[in-house]
Amino acid sequence: MVQSNLIALVTGAGKGIGKAIAQTLAEQGAFVYLNFLSDETAARQTLETILAGGGNAALLPFDVKSSDASLDAVKTILKEKGKIDILVNNAGIRQDRLMVMMKKEAWQTVIDANLNGFYNVTKPVVKAMIKQKSGRIVNLTSAAGQTGNPGQVNYCASKAGLIGATKALAKEIASRNITVNAVSPGFIQTQMTADLPLPSVEEAIPAKRLGKPEEVADLVVFLCSDKAAYITGQIIGINGGLV
Repeated sequence: MVQSNLIALVTGAGKGIGKAIAQTLAEQGAFVYLNFLSDETAARQTLETILAGGGNAALLPFDVKSSDASLDAVKTILKEKGKIDILVNNAGIRQDRLMVMMKKEAWQTVIDANLNGFYNVTKPVVKAMIKQKSGRIVNLTSAAGQTGNPGQVNYCASKAGLIGATKALAKEIASRNITVNAVSPGFIQTQMTADLPLPSVEEAIPAKRLGKPEEVADLVVFLCSDKAAYITGQIIGINGGLV
């Protein structure tokens, strides 16, 4: 669905949804930069899987919480490839706690990773996309940012903020042939949901199952394609009817 000469950056690409997105983009012919922070083993496995399947990719470790590191990473891509066609802001963390027991560090770290990370990476990418007058940006938010979850005030705040940022940025740069959308997963089979009580969770989902990372990836890749050129500023749920 995406053109074979495109350059993509996927943050948090070592495992879970990010891994599935990176692999699907590579299968479509894009060159994918795989961002990761701490789990090099998982990121390298993702890279090896892509290369074994005939795709093209490279590891790009940096911390999205750092504006300097994010800027340097974008500069590296532009120096090596001359452009960035696709940005998928997927990197994110959870530090769950009831608000009355939540330490400031837990609040700040989640906001820094999930919301400030979007700013740190997207700002320099947008500058490049404006110059080339084209681009696709997809932000991974969450159904929790739409409905709220007890024990996840920090996480829900970060994801709700990302929804607002998506809508505003889309309006700022739509005239430059750049689309900005958010994909909002519900419960997906990843490490992040491994500790959940599955029977009760699945019972609450109308589809009666968790989603697959590959299902999220297919939606993201569609939004990165020419077929989605008139879709921007949208928050698209993929949650089995939960929201």
